[in-house]
Amino acid sequence: MPQFIPYLGFGGNCAEAMRFYEKLFGGKLEAMIRYGDAPHGGEMSGADANRIMHANLVLPDGSSLMAGDAPSNEKFDGMKGCMITLTYAAPAEAERIFKALADGGTLQMPMEETFWAKRFGMAIDRYGTSWAVNGGPKPM
Repeated sequence: MPQFIPYLGFGGNCAEAMRFYEKLFGGKLEAMIRYGDAPHGGEMSGADANRIMHANLVLPDGSSLMAGDAPSNEKFDGMKGCMITLTYAAPAEAERIFKALADGGTLQMPMEETFWAKRFGMAIDRYGTSWAVNGGPKPM
C-alpha cells in the first residue's frame, strides 16, 4: 500500500510555515533544502536561492508533511482544491490545534458540534493551507 503524503506549495514562505507546523505538531524537520543548495544552485538569483526547493516534516506517528516554494519567476496562485483533515480523540486537543491554525488565517467554519464529531472546524491558515479539524468522533 502506498503512503499518502501531502505536499504543500508556497510562494516564498515555506520555511516559516514548516517551522510553524514543526512546533505545532511536535514533528521534526528532516529536510529543508534551498534552491541554492542544489547542484548549480549558485547560478540562481539571490531571492530564489533562499527559497525552499523541498522540506520534509516527519510527524510523531511516522507520517510526513512535505512542501516547497515555487520559484519567483513562476506565477503562484496559492493552494487550491485540497484540504488536510486532522482527527483527534480528545476534543480539547482538536480545539487547541484548530485555534493555532486559525490564528491569523481565514475562519471557514468555527469549531462546533456536528453529527459526526463533538468538535469540528475549518480554516485556511496564515500560510494558505486549508485545514479541517475533528475532535471526539461520534459513532455513525
